[in-house]
Amino acid sequence: MTKTTKPKNGLEIINAGFLTLLQDAGRNQVMHQGLANGGAMDRHAWAWANRLLGNNYNTPALEITFGGLQLISQVATRIAITGAEVPFTINGQPQALWSSINLMPGDKLQLDAPKAGLRSYLAVGGGFSVPQNLGGSCATLVREGTGGQNENGQKVAEGDLLPCQSLTTKELAQQSFKVPAANIPDYKQPLLLDVILGAQVDRFPAASLARFFNETYRLSPQMDRMGARLDGPPLKVIGERLISEGISLGAIQVTADGQPIILLNDRQTIGGYPKLGAVTPRSLDALAQRLPGSEVRFKAVSLHQAQLREKEFLQFFNKKSPTK
Repeated sequence: MTKTTKPKNGLEIINAGFLTLLQDAGRNQVMHQGLANGGAMDRHAWAWANRLLGNNYNTPALEITFGGLQLISQVATRIAITGAEVPFTINGQPQALWSSINLMPGDKLQLDAPKAGLRSYLAVGGGFSVPQNLGGSCATLVREGTGGQNENGQKVAEGDLLPCQSLTTKELAQQSFKVPAANIPDYKQPLLLDVILGAQVDRFPAASLARFFNETYRLSPQMDRMGARLDGPPLKVIGERLISEGISLGAIQVTADGQPIILLNDRQTIGGYPKLGAVTPRSLDALAQRLPGSEVRFKAVSLHQAQLREKEFLQFFNKKSPTK
């Protein structure tokens, strides 16, 4: 009996770089099962990559940390790359970021190390054909062994074939789009994060709060998709550790040494350290693009302000047609 091979129909990974993961908007209603939400660290850049291609919100895309990705297309498709300012070429020819671009069979795509920013997002027309089962998501969580192309938490690796649909000649001939310059962040700008004060703020003396909101911190090398540890003026906390409770995205917990940690997408689901408040979702996008050593300052905002910004974001990116 002759052994048959499946025809190639997707993007073949030649070099996966430092860390490349399949991500979408993250899992819903799974924390009570002890599972993290996951999802794209910079939802602004991720959502724009999909919108440029007319993809629905929550369409899976690649999150590429610190560049280094090389792949060959086995299909005729359209792609968009957003996020970090990376040198981006197709067949050795420089290409534009934050723009939709056709990719033909045999084309070789390469992303080098970023000049600014940390994470890039690569979306394809129609999205990658991968399971979105757990919490309605394909979000890859390596620590948990969940999500990803094979639902086992594996990061994208050399030799992987990421399945995606082949577009028709008519679809490829449609107008390309690019993101308006006003919507492209400058990752070299000083980082000022919006913070919603939390229910445990009374555990922090007035002097500690004044210090937190008026002095500068730096992002520690101890940062990943779970959390970002800060180096700076220690904060005094009143009282003992709390009974462990659920932890929200962006929560700022302060450990025994007085240093704050901002908890991110792949965070643990419960914890007992006091929490000063939470960085807003829209500010977390900017944080996701900063390297260790970057300076960061904080600004208090109301819950209402943060809700309005998130509502505007979701309403815009749930529209069907891309913006020219």
